[in-house]
Amino acid sequence: MNVTLRIYDTARRTLRDFEPIREGHASIYLCGATVQSIPHIGHVRSGVAFDILRNWLEAKGLDVAFVRNVTDIDDKILTKAAENGRPWWEWAATHERAFTWAYDQLGVTPPSIEPRATGHIPQMIEYMQRIIDNGHGYAAEGNVYAQPATIEDYGFISGQRLDEMDQGESAGKGKRDPRDFTMWKAAKPGEPSWDTPWGPGRPGWHIECSAMATNYLGSEFDIHCGGLDLQFPHHENEAAQARAAGDGFARYWMHNGWVTMSGEKMSKSLGNVLSIPNVLKLVRPVELRYYLGSAHYRSMLEYSETALGEAAAGYRRIEKFLLRVASVVGVDATSAPEALPVGEVTDEFAAKMDEDLAVPQCLAIIHETVREGNKLLDAKKPDVERLKEIAGSVRAMTAVLGVDPLSDVWLDSTIAAAGGSAAAMGALDVLVRSELERRAQARAEKNWAVADEVRDRLAEAGIEVTDTADGAKWALKD
Repeated sequence: MNVTLRIYDTARRTLRDFEPIREGHASIYLCGATVQSIPHIGHVRSGVAFDILRNWLEAKGLDVAFVRNVTDIDDKILTKAAENGRPWWEWAATHERAFTWAYDQLGVTPPSIEPRATGHIPQMIEYMQRIIDNGHGYAAEGNVYAQPATIEDYGFISGQRLDEMDQGESAGKGKRDPRDFTMWKAAKPGEPSWDTPWGPGRPGWHIECSAMATNYLGSEFDIHCGGLDLQFPHHENEAAQARAAGDGFARYWMHNGWVTMSGEKMSKSLGNVLSIPNVLKLVRPVELRYYLGSAHYRSMLEYSETALGEAAAGYRRIEKFLLRVASVVGVDATSAPEALPVGEVTDEFAAKMDEDLAVPQCLAIIHETVREGNKLLDAKKPDVERLKEIAGSVRAMTAVLGVDPLSDVWLDSTIAAAGGSAAAMGALDVLVRSELERRAQARAEKNWAVADEVRDRLAEAGIEVTDTADGAKWALKD
């Protein structure tokens, strides 16, 4: 496939053709977790959204370098660790593992590398020195500051006006201008610190990403991703530092919307309720991933249990279709998924993905394709080759979204949902069809008592019978 992707560049506020710096390659930096607490669904939405971006670029034949950082030193981490009587490093490591577990549960592809802030202090020191040498920063009483007023085009990402901005940080010692922001914080008693030419201290939030992104992806790279709430001050200041150091930095900026409840961004208390472990008590991991990826990445996703349940039911329709195809084709797709191989995405699907990752429209295309397949399945003599083609296309499209039921990631979940395997489904089909033939004979003989008895017994077993012009059809109830 040709690279015809158009993405919405937050900094330009318009759709732009994606043209990678290096032909055949794409470089992406995603602002990852500040590991201060157990992850909730709002935290991991960006992981799902930009995993879909990565999948689509790879489907188009690009080799993707994907960097997702971990902020493991931060005011909030230090505060929460102290409140709980835990060492800061242990608190950060515990919650980093919780985020890794959550990403793995949702089938998010591991990044090419996942650098920690504390592992890149030398790179930050070098970066700050370059900024100072270029006349855009200064040290004062152990702190190191950047000067937005001296940096060209400051505010281009967020639209913030220099004379109206508030960096959202307390006045540091020696700060010359309240609009200046902290790159390095002077050491305080009881806090961890690292040595620098300007004295001991620890990193500010913004410098870590500028240093790590360029360390792994180069002075200029393709796409910088993150949550909408990071536009200012974090991403604005990342870009400002890079420009101050003389780097081109990101060519495209992409931001995902929040997960909201009642129109408001999730609060701390709601985050506890909607932690990944808690939500996974309601739905399977693949169903939660389907839900988090179902809205357009730039839109707000309004959470409700009803919406979550509807998304889970939508996924199960896709899953059931593939298992039905396997049964009709006579293959065991759960033990040998290659028997229903991944095919090609449809042209309509590709066009919508190229339109700034229009996942809602892509899901509509997938479900329309499934409906077409179900009609074939309901025929007296299904066209097996066409069914295999449709199933292959469904697998290809769901694979891009990270929810292919027959993929290695989700195969165990599909087997469990099917009650064992496609072989078991095939055996069940033989038994149910035998009962349906008995019912049909009873109906022909107008023995309504026996016909009703068969139908009721199947219903008790969780099997739904539908009478059609082509005879009775059965399906497991959702």
